[in-house]
Parts: sequence; C-alpha cells; structure tokens
Amino acid sequence: MVTTHGLDDDPSGLSRQLPDCHRIHSIPFAVPKKGDRRFPLALARSWLSADPVDLWKWRVGQVRELVTDLIADNTADVCVSDFLFAAANVPMRGKVPVVLFEHNVEYLIWQRLSAIESQPVRRALFELEWRKLRRRERAICERADLTVAVSDADRDRLAALAPAARVTSIPTGVDTGYFSPSPTREIPGRLVFTGSMDWQPNEDAVSYFAEAILPRIRQQVPEVSFAIVGRRPSERVRAIAARTGMIVTGTVDDVRPFIAEASVYVVPLRAGGGTRLKIFEALAMQKPVVSTTVGAEGLALTPEREFVAADDPETFAREVVALIHDPVRRHQLGRAGRELVETHYSWPRIAHAFEAACEQALTSHDAADSPSEHRSHLSRRRSPGLPGPRLVAGEHDEFDRTHRHS
Repeated sequence: MVTTHGLDDDPSGLSRQLPDCHRIHSIPFAVPKKGDRRFPLALARSWLSADPVDLWKWRVGQVRELVTDLIADNTADVCVSDFLFAAANVPMRGKVPVVLFEHNVEYLIWQRLSAIESQPVRRALFELEWRKLRRRERAICERADLTVAVSDADRDRLAALAPAARVTSIPTGVDTGYFSPSPTREIPGRLVFTGSMDWQPNEDAVSYFAEAILPRIRQQVPEVSFAIVGRRPSERVRAIAARTGMIVTGTVDDVRPFIAEASVYVVPLRAGGGTRLKIFEALAMQKPVVSTTVGAEGLALTPEREFVAADDPETFAREVVALIHDPVRRHQLGRAGRELVETHYSWPRIAHAFEAACEQALTSHDAADSPSEHRSHLSRRRSPGLPGPRLVAGEHDEFDRTHRHS
C-alpha cells in the first residue's frame, strides 16, 4: 500500500489496522485545504490547467515515483487507485492493470454544491470546478482497466459519462464486529453526525442542520443536543456551534462511543456522491437513522424499515422529534438496520466481490496485452507465501475508521 499522512496523523496506526498488509509506504504530505496559506496557490494553478483543484492538490511526486517503481519491480499484480484523486499519481495503461475505485461520482458532488450555493462568486467557482472535474473523471475512467462504483446508480452514471470505460459496481461494506451494538447508556435527546469536517458536503450538512432543522427540534425538545464528530472542523462550523450550542469534538480516536450515546443518528446531506459509509456504521451499531434522500443515495435501504427519509427542514425535524419520543420505534429501526448490514454488507462478503473484480481486471488486461501469455487467475504471479499482493496507490481520508483524518 502506498498512501500519505498529514501532520496530525499517526502512520503507524495504519499498520496496526492492516496487520495482513505485506508492506505499507506512508509518505508525509499535507494536502492544501481551505484556510491553508498554500490553498490559494493550488487553486490558482488549477485554474491555469485542465485539472480541477481537487485533482491538482493531490498530485504527490513521491507517491507517483514510488508507485512507478513498485510496478516496475513486479511487486504488484493489480494497481488499485483508491478514489479518483489518487489516480493523479498512478501510471495508466502500463504493465499492470489499474482498478479505479470510485467511492463517489466526484463531479456530481460539486455540481450539487453549485446548485445549493447562494453566493454568486462561490457558485461560479463550483460551476467551473464540476465541469473541469467531469472532463477529467471521464478521461480517467476510460483509461483505467476497470472502474468500480459503490452503487448501481453510480455505475450507471459513470457508464453514461464514460461510454468507453468498463464499469462495475460493488457496494461498500462495514466491519460488523468493530461497529456493533453497545451497552453504553444513551444520552436522552442526543443527536450525532460523524464525518470529516474538512469535506465540503459534510460542512454544508451540519451548517444546514444547525440553522434550518435544529431550531425546529428545540421548539419541541428543548433539552436536545447535537454532537458533530470528525476532524478539522472549519471556522464556519465552530462559529455556528458557538452560536447554537452544538458539540464539536474535532479529531477523536474512536467514533463508536459518540454513536453509542446518541438517541438518533442524523445525515442531513444535501450534496455528495457514492454511498455514505457513516450510515452503515450507525446501522451496524443498531442506531435509528434519519437521512435526506441524498444522504442515503445508493444504499439498498427501505424507508420506514431501516431508516427514516426526510428532505425538508420541517419533515426532518418532525421525524427526529418523533423518534426521540418513541424508544420502541428507535429500537425497531436499529434492529432492522443491523440485520441488513450483517446479511448483505459485512466485510467478508464485500471483500470477496472486490477480489473477483481485481481478477477480472487482470484477466482482461493480460488478454489484451499478450493473448499468448494469458493468465486465468490472479494467483499465478503472487509472491510466495503472500495472499495475493495488491497495490493501493493513495487513500482519500473521508473514510478513516477513527476519523483521525476521512
């Protein structure tokens, strides 16, 4: 695995979480973020190029050099680009196939942010970003040997965007042993949202909740409290929290205690793409979830059985209040959600499907590259004693389990 870590990250933690990984190369790199003095320069450079800023700022020369060297050394059978932005550091159409793991349809996130942005200048910038990102996303999908989407809806979007690409879908999964029901006593009226707060859709979600939904809930449940759990909350989020009395934790080592003590898990997302792993984590811990349609998009969830859908502030507030007052209904939703993820979205089930996709990419790549030397199975070039090496070139931090990101 090749990845990066920021100044506040613990690279050794990844080794502890992935003890079966053959080798982990973590390169120190602080990606330019909004509010960082390097961000305006990255933004300006991206405007002068064909690349959107989110792709430009993830170009890491050391990562690309190391990935190129590992491929040249026959270290890997398949190169997995985890998220579109890691692809900036991956040599395409080389000696090993590249599997692009698209956790989101990235351009769609910025398109949705543009649609809900009220400030004309920011809306124009978002418009420019999503159009540039759409062009690059199409090109990268078509150059990858296989693109893996996390839902059928995203698979169809990517296939329409990039007709020449080979696209399949594999749902995201959750570690149902790690995320499991907890005996921790709930705090009455506690609501929780988890996620990296340096990701624009998450910042928009909690700001929207605090300004449009939380006041409506407090009219009926004055003692309600709202905890935002995730690293790098922006000044905007901290300012809103100070004004509204929200709890903002910043980086935590483990999100589970915060989920466990909540009565209701809320997902007020208005923008985003892919699927929301945070919902699976909450369901695995047997928590009732209230989410917008965008928040639950791509997940095979049935409204009123595994979660509650609400798309406007009044409905969202009403559903949260109803659940706060109805512990039996909260328990029913939680049990149904836990059963769903145990049956369909556990890690072993998802890992098997992903391995099959990697083998498919290798088979197709070898057949196109050298039909006479065609290999029918991934294991033919596996290193002795290893369970099949796989190279992951870069990780996006939206999905770090501990939220030390991501």
